[in-house]
Amino acid sequence: MRARAVYRALNGALSFAPVGASIYALSETDASFSPESLKLQPANGLLNDVTVFGLIEPQAYVKDYFVGDNLTLKFYLSQIPFTRRNRTLVDEEYAGTSLDPTRWGVDDPLGVVSVNGGKLQVAGGTGIDGQTTVAFAEKIELGGALVLQHGNVTFTGQSDGILGGFYPAIVSLAGCLAGFRILPNAGQPEIQAVVNGTLSGTAMLTSPGHIYALTTRIYSAEVFRRQQTFHSASHPAGNGYGGALASADVRIVLEVHDVDPTNPATAVAPSTVLYDSLIAGAPGFCSYVLVNAANLNCSIAFTRILQAVDAEVRSTLPNGSYRTRLVGPLSDGAECKILSSPALEFFPKYAPASGEFIEVRYRGYGRAVARVNNRQSIFQQMHGTDDGVRAAVRDVHAPSPRTASDCENAALALLDGAAPIVWSGEYATWSDFLPGNASDVFPGDRLDVNVPSRSSPFQAIVSEVQIVLQDLADDHSMYKIMFEDNHADALAFAFQQSSAAPPVNLTVMAVAEVGSKFLPALKSAEVTAVTSTTITIDAGTAPPSGGGIEVRWSDAGWAPGNDRNLVGRFSTQNFTVPRLDRTQSYYLRQYDNSAAPKYSRYTTALHVDYPL
Repeated sequence: MRARAVYRALNGALSFAPVGASIYALSETDASFSPESLKLQPANGLLNDVTVFGLIEPQAYVKDYFVGDNLTLKFYLSQIPFTRRNRTLVDEEYAGTSLDPTRWGVDDPLGVVSVNGGKLQVAGGTGIDGQTTVAFAEKIELGGALVLQHGNVTFTGQSDGILGGFYPAIVSLAGCLAGFRILPNAGQPEIQAVVNGTLSGTAMLTSPGHIYALTTRIYSAEVFRRQQTFHSASHPAGNGYGGALASADVRIVLEVHDVDPTNPATAVAPSTVLYDSLIAGAPGFCSYVLVNAANLNCSIAFTRILQAVDAEVRSTLPNGSYRTRLVGPLSDGAECKILSSPALEFFPKYAPASGEFIEVRYRGYGRAVARVNNRQSIFQQMHGTDDGVRAAVRDVHAPSPRTASDCENAALALLDGAAPIVWSGEYATWSDFLPGNASDVFPGDRLDVNVPSRSSPFQAIVSEVQIVLQDLADDHSMYKIMFEDNHADALAFAFQQSSAAPPVNLTVMAVAEVGSKFLPALKSAEVTAVTSTTITIDAGTAPPSGGGIEVRWSDAGWAPGNDRNLVGRFSTQNFTVPRLDRTQSYYLRQYDNSAAPKYSRYTTALHVDYPL
């Protein structure tokens, strides 16, 4: 539903109230009731088969594999990636003399945090972890690709604390998902990665006068970490459909760029990576705490949060370890970029070496759509040649269904809110004779309409009020009150015109099947070995008992009886498939042993482009 709460601005004050908090009766038994001023429009609102279109969504889990030759800069991707455009979400330059309270929350018992000289200054702390903090006002969603530049940091003395920390719950060292631990040392402070509350990797000793650019990069195959929530008359706020968290492993990269102002060459030197690994089952949202100072003495020149291209590029030399390659503009120190062709293109100074293996992970894209029906209602409506189906196709504008799962939940809300008759109408009256002797009527108020002569007892919500001042001297106004019942479209979803047609292979599911119709995608599947004639694949998870992993040459035909483009069905996690060409693509889904086997909703696509 669009409206579950209303606000009013009166005398410079903003107040909120639940929809329907104020209730008035519009009854033909009222002495002031004016039947000629009432217009009612009943309509058949029954729906039992709904197809919902949403936004363009991330679909297939794609991994493309290439090998460098010290010359090639451009590598063509097997699919067009789902990606959001690069944009800066936050750009804090610390101008003025204080932090923006709409952006930052500060806990500072001893007054050690200040803004001056165009920098955020920290001069100490209480000595207790988590007591002195500067935290971003909103939680950060660990989805897709994000780059957080915690700023150019200059240390002015011995320090103890955490910079650029992510906290799922309590702000403390033990509760830090990832961040830069600043530790006191005999001379200068040192910087070390902290992950899941534990120090990780080697510490970097700082030098007096040097500038340290701290950057966190986040990569998640799940772009959206929480489902949208949809409401109906039977499922109001707090009890809607959807809202579940999407589980995901998230890659965290923590890097430090050490710049010596007296040595210009250090400005373009590579950064030092303190941590680069997956965090399994990472939370969907975290508090971003720029400063957690037990006793920090430093200045921070800026802070930026960037939405990056939703693609992860990693590479390794033979027998080496994979490292993450930065995707983005060269001006931000990136090594490569994703082109719309679609292709991965490295900048000349970062050309992959001969024999260097390159792995690109991203999501394919397509239109989010789902079809859900109420089979009991269809059966009840069947009569003679009437098949009982009362169908509708809706392109939902708001709330925006971002994924097929969102479309399913939106369909549930539409089916739940469907009623045999929906009502809308308007009522015109003088201000002296408002329904229920109200002194005023606002959008969001509830009207209990009781007009038996028109067979219309129902509860409605005021959607609009038009007031025309007719008598200035005596303050008399003419009110036109528009209202709709809880099942009317205007109080439920905002729809838009669309020319899209449902795909011919769209899976139809019953209400009871929503949320259980599909198996999880093989997110962790990967190629583990390549020869001139074979490719070995690790599906990333053991097949379901009695089921298996289905592999096809193209992303179509998923069914137990279709062998047209079938590579094979495998009952083991690791298996070998034939390789027929230099460039070869394989499409994977898992299936179970149901009578009508369930499959993964989304395909995993593995694409190899290696010399034979």
